[in-house]
Amino acid sequence: MPAVQIEYYSDILCVWAYVTQRRIEKLVDEFGDKIEITAHFCSVFADAHGKIETQWKDKGSYAGFGRHINEVGEKFPHVTVNKRIWLDARPHSSASPHMFVKAIEILEREAGTMQKPYLERLSTKAAWALRLAFFAEAKDIANWTVHQQIAQQLGIDYAQVEEKLRSSEAAAQLVIDYDLSQKNHVIGSPTFMMNDGRQKLFGNVGYRLIEANVQEVLHHPSEDAASWC
Repeated sequence: MPAVQIEYYSDILCVWAYVTQRRIEKLVDEFGDKIEITAHFCSVFADAHGKIETQWKDKGSYAGFGRHINEVGEKFPHVTVNKRIWLDARPHSSASPHMFVKAIEILEREAGTMQKPYLERLSTKAAWALRLAFFAEAKDIANWTVHQQIAQQLGIDYAQVEEKLRSSEAAAQLVIDYDLSQKNHVIGSPTFMMNDGRQKLFGNVGYRLIEANVQEVLHHPSEDAASWC
């Protein structure tokens, strides 16, 4: 039986995607090679400053949004949220860290390592390292200096990453992701899509609901079974 294809859309600056990482790890632990996860980025914090200054204008601006992120973190003991988030470092856009990860994905494809299990891929590890750097350490992960530090931590040659950035290959791959998210009507982060888009889970979705959707596709894999009315 072919593996269940899971399309996972997220924005690196989204706290709910940060929280959801544990659920992805549990999915991989439970289902192993019965699932295949493909990660995509969606554009929620493309203009982070504009978003916060507009939507949180009357709710405390950056300080208010930072408090909100901390309140979310307090509900999930498996994550760490820095008290200074959005105060000391204010990333302008999630597009920059997204391009960093896309550059690593390109290098993985060229090296033939993209077929590794999802959690073992360097691109997956880089995305998680970026989230930790932002949410736990309150670093400006839109700054390429932080990307260089993370590349070094993961044993990635940053010169190769930079080559993919300079050539616009990474930008092109990011645009493909953003276009896909619009085509598939992804309205926010995180979003899970299965069964050729018939099953879509958005936002702070509990593990049991994600698990139930995977089980449904495993037990009823045919197109006819999924599309009756």
